[in-house]
Amino acid sequence: MSVGQEGVIALVGGGSMGVGWAIVFARAGLAVRVHDASAEVRRAVLPAVAERLAALAAHGLLAEAPGEVMARVSVADDLAAALDGAVHVQENVPERLDLKTALFRAMDELAPPHAVLASSTSSLPASEFAGDLPGRARCLVAHPANPPHLLPIVEIVPAPFTAPEAAERTRTLMARAGQAPVVLKREVNGFIYNRLQGAVLREAYWMLEQGIADVADIDRVMTSGLGLRWSIVGPFETADLNYRGGLEEHARRMGERYRQMGAERGQPEAWDNALVTRAAAERRTLLPLDQWEARVAWRDSRLMAARAAGQAQPASYNAEADDAGTGA
Repeated sequence: MSVGQEGVIALVGGGSMGVGWAIVFARAGLAVRVHDASAEVRRAVLPAVAERLAALAAHGLLAEAPGEVMARVSVADDLAAALDGAVHVQENVPERLDLKTALFRAMDELAPPHAVLASSTSSLPASEFAGDLPGRARCLVAHPANPPHLLPIVEIVPAPFTAPEAAERTRTLMARAGQAPVVLKREVNGFIYNRLQGAVLREAYWMLEQGIADVADIDRVMTSGLGLRWSIVGPFETADLNYRGGLEEHARRMGERYRQMGAERGQPEAWDNALVTRAAAERRTLLPLDQWEARVAWRDSRLMAARAAGQAQPASYNAEADDAGTGA
């Protein structure tokens, strides 16, 4: 099927997120049309895409020449032209409820009736800005990490009124574009990404406030430890692989300690046995215990590869060296 037959991916908002999405879809072979209300931003879109494509190519992260990918990206001066023939619309405007509400109303009127309308919002549920639309069944959140062309996760968050078919089409599109889609079972403030990130930031700010460590050392614990490991295995799998016997053994040994740490911050919730059993059952479906040692060896081999590639060098910040390096 040709790009023309597949339809267009329309991006509304041409800032850094829109540029990142343009690369995601164009390098997957899809036609991309970008619109922004600002003429200045519109003029900057193609140069920004070209700059990032050149960087990707320099790192061996493009399967085609940058020019071939660039040829699939165009800029539209008005919203109606951007949405013409679109099969998916990805909104990337600032995080303002009034702005998104007005824009989704306009997109619902102008976009083809079969097009999914998705928002890149990092916190606002679709039920807050699309609930009154005639076409609300095609509206949802598709929240990426920033920048989306480098961090492939995308959270697909349907509202209670979103048609399952719209969520599934979005999941299929994102997977085809090389992203790692996760479909949430229900709306929640901040979704998964920002709730996890927020939990870490709350602890980081608290430790800074309490004089436990400074900013650089707190960041270093993440970049040289937790972050490196979490880039390979997530928090549940980390706990599962840390103790022979898996999650249940980890909870038996460490659950009370984590409860105490939470209580220090006014969050005394414990992991009750039913919850641990549920999590452990999901892990055993993913990894039977007779494969535990092999998975530990796989984790370690990935960590060694990361260290060999220089990804785990101790984090440091030298303002004078950075200024000298950039000519500032």
